[in-house]
Amino acid sequence: MFKMTWALAGEHADEWTGFGYGEAGRTLRDRVGAAVAASGMSSEAQEHFRTTFIVPLLKSIAIEGSDAMRAGRQWSKAAGPLLVVLTPAA
Repeated sequence: MFKMTWALAGEHADEWTGFGYGEAGRTLRDRVGAAVAASGMSSEAQEHFRTTFIVPLLKSIAIEGSDAMRAGRQWSKAAGPLLVVLTPAA
C-alpha cells in the first residue's frame, strides 16, 4: 500500500491511498483533469496540459514510482506546475 499526494501550483492539492499503480494513475488523471477543466482554460490548453504534464507523470508513476515503492523509498516528480509524491504506507 502507498499514498500518493499531488499539488497543482496555485490550484489544487489532494491525496489518494491504495495498492495499484494503474488506479493511482487514473485517480491523478481524473482529479487533476477535473481541476484543469474547471480552471477556465481553453480546450486546446487543457489538452496541452494533459499531454505535456499529466501523461509523463502517469508513465513515471508506473515505472519509477513503482520501483521506489517496492524498495520502500519515497518518490517524487514534477512536471511543470504539477508535483506528485508517492510514500510507502506504514
